[in-house]
Amino acid sequence: MESDIQYKFKQLKVGVLIPTYNNSTSLGGVIDNVLRFTDQIIIVNDGSKDTTADVLKNYPTVDIIQYKQNTGKGWALRQGFDRARKLGYDHVITLDSDGQHDPADLPKFLLELEQNNGELIMGARNMEQAGVPSQSSFGNKFSNFWFWFETGKSLPDTQTGYRCYPLSAVADIRFYSRKFEFEIEVIVRSVWNGIAISSVPVNVYYPPREKRVSHFRPFTDFMRISVLNTILVTLALVYYRPRDFIRSFKKKKFRQHLLQLLSQPGESDGIKATSIGFGIFMGIVPIWGFQLIVAIATAIVLRLNKALVVIAANISIPPAIPFILYLSHVTGGVWMGENAESLRFDSKITLVGLRDSIVQYTLGAVTLALVAGCSIGLISYVLLKVFRKSR
Repeated sequence: MESDIQYKFKQLKVGVLIPTYNNSTSLGGVIDNVLRFTDQIIIVNDGSKDTTADVLKNYPTVDIIQYKQNTGKGWALRQGFDRARKLGYDHVITLDSDGQHDPADLPKFLLELEQNNGELIMGARNMEQAGVPSQSSFGNKFSNFWFWFETGKSLPDTQTGYRCYPLSAVADIRFYSRKFEFEIEVIVRSVWNGIAISSVPVNVYYPPREKRVSHFRPFTDFMRISVLNTILVTLALVYYRPRDFIRSFKKKKFRQHLLQLLSQPGESDGIKATSIGFGIFMGIVPIWGFQLIVAIATAIVLRLNKALVVIAANISIPPAIPFILYLSHVTGGVWMGENAESLRFDSKITLVGLRDSIVQYTLGAVTLALVAGCSIGLISYVLLKVFRKSR
């Protein structure tokens, strides 16, 4: 007789996807435990060299993908996604074949899925429990930080392989990685593409060190992940974080949004004023083309109000650029003394036109940026204090 949980798997069109590579000793047990909840299982044998193929012969009702050459976990997952869509599933829950993930947690994903259909659901492990390897705990914290940096979202566990993927939404994303780093790329790019993401607590089992099987290559795979994070951080700073910031203003009127930023009770007036002053500094400092990137990155590191920094940095909007260039050139003349070059102000002042007096302009721009940033930051602090008292 079909159980309620088995019916839920069919009703919600959810499959279970298990990628495996040389885990023949634990694979059978994992499949047996999953079969207690559903028979909608896809196994991807990623070129295993052990007896995995023989183990799979014992499960004729399970959908199996096999190929001879080991390609990587990311590729195995992508092959599983394709097969799941062809089988008519809307979602797949992925878990590892080494026995770390407890199939008894499968109903938690279904419950979360019923409440938030369309989300990417992450299984959050308790990384503080006894038996968790120190390198795994550190790696998870490292990965969590970069995920937050790249997306602005926080997750308790970004390295878990226990996940529920919305297949139709993920199908619209073109992925590039094929190995362990895929599990980072998929969640970052899912957020960038507007897919909501949530977490459910799950159990995790780490066997004793002498029985532990891991295919993670510390140097090679860490380098791959580092390269991927470098690319993702660059894309986030150049396009995605500014895009999300600009989109936030489309949802509210600019004035309302600015007042909300200035009146946030959990943030001190000093932080707000510093953010405004720093934004003014970045809008003037002579690193044209990179001002916004550096401003956002520094604001994140210094924990400033990123929105206020970006708003203030827009002092360098096109109509104001000739004024900024001219004032920078004049200010630089103070440093140059008798060697200062004169410049007539008009609307055609450009960086190209300042090429012959680049030293004078650079000195002046840095000086003007410091003076303007400090002055406007101080004025903002006073006004915020007055505004607070008036309220």
